[in-house]
Amino acid sequence: MSPSAAAGAEDSKALVRRMLREVLVGREDPEGFFVMCLSALGHQETRSQFVSLIQPLSTANSSLHCTLTSIYREYFSKTEDDELELAMVLSLLEMKDHRLSTPSQESRCRQTGDRADRRKNINLPQGEPWVKVSPPQTARETDLEKSTHVYKYNTETLGTSQTVCVSTLSGSISKQDKFEQGYQKMNEGDSNQSEKPKRSKNRRQRRKGPCQQIVGLPCSPSAPPPVLLWFRRDLRLRDNPALICSLEFGAPVIPVFIWSPEEEEGPGNTVAMGGACKYWLHQALSCFCSSLERIGSHLVFLKANHEGNKVGSSLSTLKELIKETGARTVLANALYEPWLKERDDAVVSSLQKDGVEFRMFHSYCLRDPYSISTEGVGLRGIGSVSHFMSCCRQNPGSALGVPLDPPVSLPTPVPWPQGVPLDTLGLARMPCRKDGTAIDWAANIRESWDFSEEGAHARLEAFLHDGVHRYDKESGRADAPNTSSLSPYLHFGQLSPRWLLWDSKGARCRCPKFQRKLAWRDLAYWQLTLFPDLPWDSIRPPYKALRWSTDRSHLKAWQQGQTGYPLVDAAMRQLWLTGWMNNYMRHVVASFLIAYLYLPWQEGYRWFQDTLVDADVAIDAMMWQNGGMCGLDHWNFVMHPVDAAMTCDPYGSYVRKWCPELASLPDELIHKPWKCPASMLRRAGVVFGQTYPERIVTDLEERRSQSLQDVALVRKEFRHYVDKRSGCDLVPLPPRLVSEALGLSHRDGDVVTAGTQFLLPVITRMEFKHQLEDPEADAASNPYNAVLKGYVSRKRDETIAFFNERDFTASVMYEGTQRKERLENDYRRMEGLSQLPAPRGRARRTPTANDRFSIVPGGAVTSLR
Repeated sequence: MSPSAAAGAEDSKALVRRMLREVLVGREDPEGFFVMCLSALGHQETRSQFVSLIQPLSTANSSLHCTLTSIYREYFSKTEDDELELAMVLSLLEMKDHRLSTPSQESRCRQTGDRADRRKNINLPQGEPWVKVSPPQTARETDLEKSTHVYKYNTETLGTSQTVCVSTLSGSISKQDKFEQGYQKMNEGDSNQSEKPKRSKNRRQRRKGPCQQIVGLPCSPSAPPPVLLWFRRDLRLRDNPALICSLEFGAPVIPVFIWSPEEEEGPGNTVAMGGACKYWLHQALSCFCSSLERIGSHLVFLKANHEGNKVGSSLSTLKELIKETGARTVLANALYEPWLKERDDAVVSSLQKDGVEFRMFHSYCLRDPYSISTEGVGLRGIGSVSHFMSCCRQNPGSALGVPLDPPVSLPTPVPWPQGVPLDTLGLARMPCRKDGTAIDWAANIRESWDFSEEGAHARLEAFLHDGVHRYDKESGRADAPNTSSLSPYLHFGQLSPRWLLWDSKGARCRCPKFQRKLAWRDLAYWQLTLFPDLPWDSIRPPYKALRWSTDRSHLKAWQQGQTGYPLVDAAMRQLWLTGWMNNYMRHVVASFLIAYLYLPWQEGYRWFQDTLVDADVAIDAMMWQNGGMCGLDHWNFVMHPVDAAMTCDPYGSYVRKWCPELASLPDELIHKPWKCPASMLRRAGVVFGQTYPERIVTDLEERRSQSLQDVALVRKEFRHYVDKRSGCDLVPLPPRLVSEALGLSHRDGDVVTAGTQFLLPVITRMEFKHQLEDPEADAASNPYNAVLKGYVSRKRDETIAFFNERDFTASVMYEGTQRKERLENDYRRMEGLSQLPAPRGRARRTPTANDRFSIVPGGAVTSLR
C-alpha cells in the first residue's frame, strides 16, 4: 500500500471513531453509523475492520456492541437477490422523493468544516411538529421497506426514518472513567481528539450553537425498547450521570418522577419532607419539566398508590410503567437515607428477577457514604470533619471524575406513557380558611428564590464573583450576603456537589472553608448510614435521661419568633418567611432552645425539617444532635442570644429587617431593648407585651448553670458510659465500625451483627469533664465555659471596642490571643504550675495615627506580640 493510501485509511478510521462517539451520546443511531462506515471504509474494509473497530464496546457498552454486531451480520449475510430487491426499492424511493421534495421538506444542520447533510423525511410517525409525513404507500412498497430497513441510511442520497438536528459541539462530552478506559485503544493515533475537558469557567457555554433549541430525536422504527430514567433528587441536566448514560443505549428515553409520600417522609418522627421542602420540590419539578421540554422531552409525573406491601408503592408503579412501555432498563441516581436505600434495593432485586436491568449511579454526594472506611485511620476523633477527611484520603475509592455537560437532546418515545398533572401530587397544597379562601403561606418563599437549575448556577456564579472573597472571615454575618445560599439546590440535586467543587476550585478566590462544607455534608450522610436512628434517638445513651422542659408556650414562642430576644426572633421570622437562615444563625437559635429553654433537640429538629427549604435529614439530625450534647461531636461552644450579635449583626441591620418594630432603637441597644430608658422606648414606639413581646426567660446565667448541672448529674448517674482515664463519653459502636476495627471488610459482607457491645470514647466538651468533679458549681466558675460572648465581653470591652473601631481583623486576632492565654492559665492552675507573668504594656501612640483613637489601652499591643 502506498503512503498516501495508508494515510487515507487512517483518516477513514479516525472518522469512524468520531462517528462512534456520536452514537454513544445519542446524536446518531447505530444503523446510520454502519452506513457511514460503509461510505468511509468501503465494502471490503468494512467487512474486515468493522468488528475490530467496535471491539472496545464489548466492555464499555455491551448493549450497543450487540446492536452493531447484529447489523453487521445482517448486512453481510444478504444474497444477490436481496441486493437486487433493495436496488428496486431505492429506485422507487428516489422517484417519489424527486416528485415530493421541496426546500421546506429538508432539515439542515450545518457543522463547521463539514458539508451540509440533507436528510429527507419519509414515513415518520405523527405527533412530531417538525416531521413531514409522506403520502400513503402501496402494500408492496411497505413490505419491501420493512424487509430492508437497515439500508435506508445513506447520508447523501437516501431519506431516513427520522429527522435529527444537533448543534455542533466544540468540546467532547465528558464520559465516565470506565468508558474512557474502553476507548483508550481507539484514541491511539488520533491526535486531534481531546481526552480531558478543561476546567474552564466557560464550560457551560460550550454547547451554544445553531439548532440547539429545536432538537429532538423521535424513536427509530428499529430502536430497542425505551429506557426509564427515574428522577428523584437529581433534578438537573448538568452533571447527571444517569441522564448521560441513558443516551448510550440508542433508545427512546422516558423521564419519570414518582411521588410516594409513605416512602419519602421516612419512618417514625423523621419528617424527611416538610411543608417548605414539598413546596420547593413542586416548583423545582415544574422548572425541570420546562428544561426537558427545551431538549425535546418532558417529565412524566406519577403518584404511587400505597398498597401496604413491604416493598412499597414505587415498585408497583414502576412495574405498571414497564408493562405499559415495554422498557427493559431503568436508570436512577442513588439516594443514601437508610429507608430509601432499603426501598431501592428491594426495587432492584424485584426488577432483576423480572429480567429488567436496573443501573444505579452515585452523584448526590462526593463520596458514596456506604463506601467510607476507617481502615488505616482508626476511630479516634470520629465525628469530626478532620477524621472524616482523613478516612477519605486513606481510602480514596473511585476517582471523582470531571463534571458532565448537559445533553442537547433526548430520544423520545412514541407514544408517551400516561401521567398525571403536577398539581395532582399535592406538593403545594395550601390550607384554607373557614370562608374557603386559601392561605398562601409560601408567597415570601416564591419572592425570595429562583427554583430552576439556571437559578442555582446564577447564584453560584454571583457568589464566586463576590461573596466568596468575604466567606472565610465573615461568613457568620447575618446582615450581609456573605454565604452562597446554595443548600436547597444541593438538596434537590439542581446543582451537583462535583460541579460546585470544580467551579469553586476554578474561581479566582479559592476558599478552603467553603469547599470544606461539602465534606461536612458527606460526613452527615456517613453518620446517618452508621446510625439510622439519628433523627430521633440520641447517640450518647446517658443524655437520653436529661430533664427537658415541657413548657409548650416556650416552644411556641421560639417557633414564632416571639421570645423577646431580638436576634433569636429575627432569625426565626426569617426562617418562617423565606425558609432559610445562614449557618451561624442556626447555631444561635439552637443554643437558645437547648441551653436556655431546656427544650429537647428533637423539637428543634422537627421544626427545622418542616420550615427549611433545604431541610436535609442527615445534616439537620447531625447538627441538632451535636447541639443537643448527644452527637458524636460535641459543639465546643454555646451561642449567647445577646452578645453573639456583636459577631453576626453588630449594627442591628439584620434585626431591623426582620423585627421592624425595633427599627428606631440605637445600634448599641437594639439587641437588648429591655435596657433602653422608658423615654427612648416611647420615642421608638416600643411597648413590651404589645408591639414587642416580653422576654420569656430573664436570668440567662442561672439557666445556663442549671443546664450544666443537669448534664453533670446524668453523666455521674451513668458512669459506666464515661471513660475513667480521659473523662470522655463512651458510645456503643455500630456493627460496621466494629467490623472495621476487627479487620473485617464490610465490602466482603463480613460484618459483626451480634455479640458483646463495644464502647468507644468520643469527643466530649471540656466544661462537661470539669463539671463532673463538682456537679453543683455554676457556669461562671467553670474555667472551660463554652458560652461565646461575641467580640465584646467580660473585662475586654474597652480594648475590643477600640479594635472594632480601628480594625475588624485586629479584633479577631486579639480575641483569639486572649482566649489562648486564658486556656493556658486555666491549664497551669489545674496542673499546679506557676502562672504566666502578666503582660507589661502601657499606653502608647501609634506611629502614623492622628485621630482620637491613637491611644491604645494598656496591655493590648504587648499581648498581640
